[in-house]
Amino acid sequence: MNWDLSALFNSIPEAEEFLKEASFRAADFEKKYKNRLYTLSADEFIEVLKEYEDILENIGRSLTYIYLIFATDTSKGSFLSKFQEIATKAQEHLVFFELEFIHLPIDKQQKFIDNSGIYKYYLIHLQEESYYKLSEKEEKILMKKDLTSSSAFSRLFDEHLSKLKFFFDGKYLSEEEILSKLYSPERNERKKAQIALTLGLKPHQHILAYIYNQIKKDWKIEYVEIRGYENIEAPRHLSNRVSKKSVDALVNTVNENTWIVEKYYSIKKQLLGLDKLYDYDRYAPLNIKEKEITFDEAKNLVLESFKDFSDTFYEIAKKAFEEKWIDVYPKEGKRGGAFSHSATPKAHPYVLLNFTSQRRDVFTLAHELGHAIHQYLAREAGYINQDTPLTTAETASIFSEMLLFEKIKNSLTKEELIGVYAGKLEDIFATLFRQIVFTNFERKVHEADELSEEEYNKLWMEENKKMFKESVTLTKNYEIWWSYIPHFIHSPFYCYAYSYAQLLVLTLFKLYKDGFNNFEEKYIKFLSQGGSIPPKKQLEMFDLNIEDESFWQSGIEFVKEMLNEFERLIDDN
Repeated sequence: MNWDLSALFNSIPEAEEFLKEASFRAADFEKKYKNRLYTLSADEFIEVLKEYEDILENIGRSLTYIYLIFATDTSKGSFLSKFQEIATKAQEHLVFFELEFIHLPIDKQQKFIDNSGIYKYYLIHLQEESYYKLSEKEEKILMKKDLTSSSAFSRLFDEHLSKLKFFFDGKYLSEEEILSKLYSPERNERKKAQIALTLGLKPHQHILAYIYNQIKKDWKIEYVEIRGYENIEAPRHLSNRVSKKSVDALVNTVNENTWIVEKYYSIKKQLLGLDKLYDYDRYAPLNIKEKEITFDEAKNLVLESFKDFSDTFYEIAKKAFEEKWIDVYPKEGKRGGAFSHSATPKAHPYVLLNFTSQRRDVFTLAHELGHAIHQYLAREAGYINQDTPLTTAETASIFSEMLLFEKIKNSLTKEELIGVYAGKLEDIFATLFRQIVFTNFERKVHEADELSEEEYNKLWMEENKKMFKESVTLTKNYEIWWSYIPHFIHSPFYCYAYSYAQLLVLTLFKLYKDGFNNFEEKYIKFLSQGGSIPPKKQLEMFDLNIEDESFWQSGIEFVKEMLNEFERLIDDN
């Protein structure tokens, strides 16, 4: 199944013409309102804000279209570059708006905020960011410069990785295809896949290390040296609307509980009958009879699991399949991984997969459809507010995985259930503990000056060994696997958001299972709010306080109980 982009545009020329029209509107908007916001009444300001939002949405709609084309065919990079240049020129005309608002007298700002309705927290967030904003001229310079700095290196990373091929059993495979071989029941096949991935990446270590060095250098120059953030993580925490203290509490809680990972893999080593569990054995299925799952089978499983929870979830996911929001299979030139793009409220989200018929692909489908449901519901909040902070962006996706897990586990034999429990625990480890390993690694990387390939490798191994301890033997081949992870390049310090969301979701899921009053209704409301309300305030409807350090431990307790259930299944088998 390929996605149908006609909800956005029917052709690249149509999208380009639309983007140019948005650029004309942006220039006219600047001409009408620049240096005039202070003259507006509160009611007039809201109308101007809505016009500003509409222009932004039109720019975003065009960029979404060309990015989705690029995502499935990375040879189209020249089109993406052209659209980004047009969009940047359009956005230059809009830079004045937020800057002018934050420089209004405080009492004028407050009048506008008090009358702003759903835009209230957007405007408050602008106030919070005001200290780090530059002059209009400087902001325009940085906007132009971004085309040849971080965004250019991100594009180079995507294009370069998408072209890599990995030689395996006489054939050249894509990144997604070779990674799927690490889940094979055959140990020799897993080992060959590990070697193939390493040999495929090794010749490109220099350029991948260079890209990462430039990304981290650009991040530090812009945010710390130019904008004046207190430290390299601060801009991410501010955009996520969380404090460094709460992030540190999360990281410390997870680091203190890595014994859970060590204990699980020690058990898995025994179940597999191995003297040593190597890095390429981590994802070995315990049930070697596990069969391939067709996309139609995956679709039905996910829809049924959503239906059991909520008609709203089910109907939105059903639309996604019927209206072709999803691009399903790997193909030449398609970027790796999976994502759900929110697009714009006037269209609908789009989901990219690289489905290879493994059990984990079914969970990826549930995960990305969870994102799509969240994004679709958040349309009600408008274009400016539809995107959530990263800390809550993963909430519906991980919750959807848990719904699928509950659906699957109730229909399996004990032997099959052991395999599914193992898989789910490993998924949680990947989302929770592994992402904090990534965060620890990023912190070390960004604290250092330019790093050599060998220095990256050393830091990567050190941080991973802290999680696995003696339970997994990490081979030399594993030391370069930091180099294909896109979040390090596209979104520095993104990774802790996965862990944040994982523990939050486990807490929410427990509330759901325990029959929390009007849970479904409140959860749908929570998702529909998008980014229009800060996470701390949103979660008050569930009587949760994310500033309380014990909050994180409650999520860890859920994981510990799952591990205990896994052990009981083994003992009873």
